[in-house]
Amino acid sequence: MAVSLIPLLLSPIDVAWAAGAPKLAKARSRAIALEACEPRKFRIVVDVGHTPDSYGALSARNDPEFGFNFRLARLVTTKLRHEGFAATRLLVTDGKARPSLFKRVSAANDGRADLFLSIHHDSVPDRLLETWEFDGAKSYFSDRFSGHSLFVSRQNSHFATSLMLARMIGRQLKEQGLHYASQYTLPLMGRYRRQLLDKDVGVYRYDGLVVLSRTSSAAVLLEAGSIINRDEEMAMNSPERHETIAAAVASAIGEFCARR
Repeated sequence: MAVSLIPLLLSPIDVAWAAGAPKLAKARSRAIALEACEPRKFRIVVDVGHTPDSYGALSARNDPEFGFNFRLARLVTTKLRHEGFAATRLLVTDGKARPSLFKRVSAANDGRADLFLSIHHDSVPDRLLETWEFDGAKSYFSDRFSGHSLFVSRQNSHFATSLMLARMIGRQLKEQGLHYASQYTLPLMGRYRRQLLDKDVGVYRYDGLVVLSRTSSAAVLLEAGSIINRDEEMAMNSPERHETIAAAVASAIGEFCARR
């Protein structure tokens, strides 16, 4: 899967953003006022979580998370542009994990983003994994948990705005019959346990994420579903689920913009 996606990264789909937005002043911090939102000028960065070199989690069938993230993020970007958010950009970074995080933040901040949305797919702590055989290879899965989740950081300078958007996305997903992953509240999650900020739609606080805490705009991270769950992995590979999630995100951002 990862190999087949590489040519797509070289397509004309915002190559400038994939390499990093043009540098403005270094160490520049931009506080964004809650002003009226004009969709065609509203700068949204849709971040593809992870990179081809640091691909994130492996699914129950040994496919890298990066591929799942890329496909969904690309569709979200297309949906938003179709809804009139013409300045929406798909952000693809390269390199190893930690350096790529700071590339994302720099691209968003230097590009003067109004909103940052990072797309991911979920797994579980290693100690919760079970083994099975898929295509003749030893593989890992956990069917115990499923669902999406949304994360915001209180260290973000637009925490209240980030939380508002995350709640809107969560409500839209709930209206589509999808449920959120509740395991982050459980002691068994150990260091992955998070504070639940909205128990109705599944918004969590996560201050340790660089892309949420250091961006100069409102920022939300969406774990779209669990790819370590064998049934949900199949759903997350389906065009129908992609369409449902992308439409929910676009509707939520439309509502978010209308309120500004």
